[in-house]
Amino acid sequence: MSVRRFSPQTLLLLVLFVILGALALFPFYCLALASFKPSKELLRFGLNIKLQADLLSWNNYSFIFSAGGAKYITWYKNSLVITAVYTVLCMLLSSMVGYGLAMYRFFGRNLIFIFVLLVMMVPIEIIMLPLYKQMIALNLIDTFSGVILPFVVSPLPIFFFRQYAAGLPKDFLDAGRIDGCSEYGIYFRIFVPLMTPAFGAMIIVQALASWNSFVWPLIVLNSGEKLTLPIGLSSLVTPYGNNYDILIAGSVLAIVPIMLVFVFFQRYFVSGLTVGGVKG
Repeated sequence: MSVRRFSPQTLLLLVLFVILGALALFPFYCLALASFKPSKELLRFGLNIKLQADLLSWNNYSFIFSAGGAKYITWYKNSLVITAVYTVLCMLLSSMVGYGLAMYRFFGRNLIFIFVLLVMMVPIEIIMLPLYKQMIALNLIDTFSGVILPFVVSPLPIFFFRQYAAGLPKDFLDAGRIDGCSEYGIYFRIFVPLMTPAFGAMIIVQALASWNSFVWPLIVLNSGEKLTLPIGLSSLVTPYGNNYDILIAGSVLAIVPIMLVFVFFQRYFVSGLTVGGVKG
């Protein structure tokens, strides 16, 4: 049985990446440890790496899943619903737009793509007031639809899908037409499977953006039972009282869905971002 030997350069890179990984995980360790501590301990010493077994308990998590934490569970469900619906609609519509810009030749195609690039450069803060007035006109204030619909066709996924689809052979398009597929059949049966890496990459990016979205849901949503998780967690810190123990425990649980999404789609994420980097 042969033993694999590493060169000094490989060992040095391995040690470097282990150190960088430990530094990246260090804040999460402090956050997870603090979620088991009482609020008074956090106010006295803040986030630290001291592992004191006598101070650790499940009280914070027990409170979240008890009657007292009913609001937190509601916020969590709201964020899950909004993120799931937004991600599915964004992937469907944005991929179709990007696919259309890449595969079809029509008048104004390049102009539309230029507008997509220009919109990518516009900060959301600039268009919030017009969007808010539009939501009022459509009677979508304080609804999940008002949070989701303005961004379901997003410029970043359009750009990404367009670039990905442009690298796919157009012979598949002609072959599908010869076999009698409709244009929608060609897209769903042929090109969607081919664009799986692009979908994996964009699902991670857009789900993370929706899950962490704060400003726009804060503007649109008014009812307490419709608040999302970032807004609800921010309401725990007020001038009249700070529930840091519940805030930190809730933040730890808030990481779980995005971690699951990343773990499930990370192999597609890597291949989706590196496609086209190697020419064969």
